[in-house]
Amino acid sequence: MLQELATHINEQFPFLKEKKLLIAISGGVDSVVLTHLLHKLQFNISLAHCNFQLRREESDLDEVFVKRLGKNLNIQTFTTNFNTNEYATKNKLSTQLAARELRYDWFDKLNQKNTFDYTLTAHHADDNLETFIINLSRGTGLEGLTGIPSVNKNVVRPLLIFSREEILNFAKQNNIEWREDKSNAETKYVRNKIRHQITPALKELNPSFLDNFNKTIGYLKESQQIVIDKIEEITNEIVSKEGDLLKINIEKLLKLSNPKAYLYQLLKPYKFTEWNDVYNLVYAQSGKQILTKFYTLLKDRDFLLLLRTNEKSSFEDEYFIIREENKEITAPIKLLLKRVQKKTNADNKSIYVDNELLNFPLKLRRWKSGDFFYPKGMLGRKKVSKYFKDEKISIVNKNKIWLLCSSKNEIIWIVGKRQDRRFLPTENTTKLLKISI
Repeated sequence: MLQELATHINEQFPFLKEKKLLIAISGGVDSVVLTHLLHKLQFNISLAHCNFQLRREESDLDEVFVKRLGKNLNIQTFTTNFNTNEYATKNKLSTQLAARELRYDWFDKLNQKNTFDYTLTAHHADDNLETFIINLSRGTGLEGLTGIPSVNKNVVRPLLIFSREEILNFAKQNNIEWREDKSNAETKYVRNKIRHQITPALKELNPSFLDNFNKTIGYLKESQQIVIDKIEEITNEIVSKEGDLLKINIEKLLKLSNPKAYLYQLLKPYKFTEWNDVYNLVYAQSGKQILTKFYTLLKDRDFLLLLRTNEKSSFEDEYFIIREENKEITAPIKLLLKRVQKKTNADNKSIYVDNELLNFPLKLRRWKSGDFFYPKGMLGRKKVSKYFKDEKISIVNKNKIWLLCSSKNEIIWIVGKRQDRRFLPTENTTKLLKISI
């Protein structure tokens, strides 16, 4: 097994050579064997052990065992303690998810502080099979059937090609001590139930089941790469980017052989879950949207727009005051206010108003549903939302527009777009105010 692992690392993980590696060690046979193997291969390794305080004295004995192992092999060892149950309750997580979060957050801190290049975990082929069955039972796409990745950012799993039986045999043949976690024998957890009741039955049906499973995972990963390549090609054709905004061309999307499948692949990195609702957005009216914690997907005429969800539930009440003595403001946009004697040619970047018609302080605010104004050059009044629609201003852009209003909340200027005629100067106006972006 030592030579097999050395060959495997040379072929699949050559980037691990001469790097600082941190091994996540529980005290169980898999992580202990990984430690011995890499120690014999003279890799630069350190150990990291989490005491989750879930098994009382047993958890403390695991920690003692890991510290002794590190001392015997002359390996730097880090340990920490967590009140996992308290963390799980506070964050409304299962015990297993809480432990995972705590563990990997701590690994990241260790990596940053001690400049480790990679964190190594001891997941093996049986873990991979169990994960596959769990994902299959819950319903999953192709990515859920490719098992545990051997490399995920800075986390590497060198033992995925080995079975639990191979690891146990190696430990016994080499008189390697390890700690048994008695909770692994219980079947109250889904993974343990699969480990003790389902996978033994599958191996009984076919003694080569695990080897065949590993081959299947390899084939699925090859198929997944084809999908990734195709999605990259499609992305270049139908997706455009404007700063942080992602635009999916609906017309081009609907010409694809399976628009729903392609849309899933395009958007799955953004953690949407209600995929029927996502696809129905394609046919929805403009303005309809779907929110996640971090992203908003909205329909805007010919496009689906993906943008980061505004942390504020609404910016409708956000406003900025401009007092009569102000000659300039710099936030939220830069505006210049200047008393002048006569008008010159105005454009979208500046307006002239009758200063005597203004009620100070002025207010800069976002538009609200129901807002209306009296557009310069037109008769009657118009809803701001209708103006945006007629001007074909996108949903994203109209939420970036500011309204300059009087203290009575009358719109003076849709800034940079259209002036309200109620405040226009006349031939008899003696006090002109020029307002410019």
